[in-house]
Amino acid sequence: MFYSITGKVVYFDAQSVALETGGVAFHCNTTRTTLQKVAEKGSTATLYTYLNVREDALDLFGFSTQQELDSFKLLISVSGVGPKVALAILSELSPEKLALALSTGDSKALTRAQGVGSRLAQRVILELKDKVAKGLVLPADSPEIEAAGRASADGNASEAVSALSMLGYSQSEAAMAVSKLDGSLPVEELIRQALKGLAR
Repeated sequence: MFYSITGKVVYFDAQSVALETGGVAFHCNTTRTTLQKVAEKGSTATLYTYLNVREDALDLFGFSTQQELDSFKLLISVSGVGPKVALAILSELSPEKLALALSTGDSKALTRAQGVGSRLAQRVILELKDKVAKGLVLPADSPEIEAAGRASADGNASEAVSALSMLGYSQSEAAMAVSKLDGSLPVEELIRQALKGLAR
């Protein structure tokens, strides 16, 4: 129904923002990421929107980028993920980090979002991993995400990623750090160099 709304910010709180345009203020539920970009009273902002229709309510969701809106739509397509949970995930993970978590199978990154347990995180990964791998959704074709995906699958690199995960790093953080290194190095050297990179 609405593709986007551009207007003056007249209200915001921890989970929403209201934009006034043409004498009407539209209340949009949103993520922390979007709020950080637009939440300044009196400023003009554009939000890409999604209208969620229920029996008892019409809820409008707004995002500062088309990519974030696409990620939201992707998440709510998963059984058990409603708009509130999708907002919580996108408040923790940017679309790029979400794509990385999905492509590397990093359920730990998803569970940082409020309301997401390990079973739901695994379901999200199971249902969306192939879509991301095929480049149907999200920025999965970025070189960083492709490299991290390879690091999670390759011999020594895969072992290094597992070891870093056991040290407390998320799968996607570990995969990203290892993907920047020469995968032919011994596992111990990969871990040592990746730890240096993660410490920066």
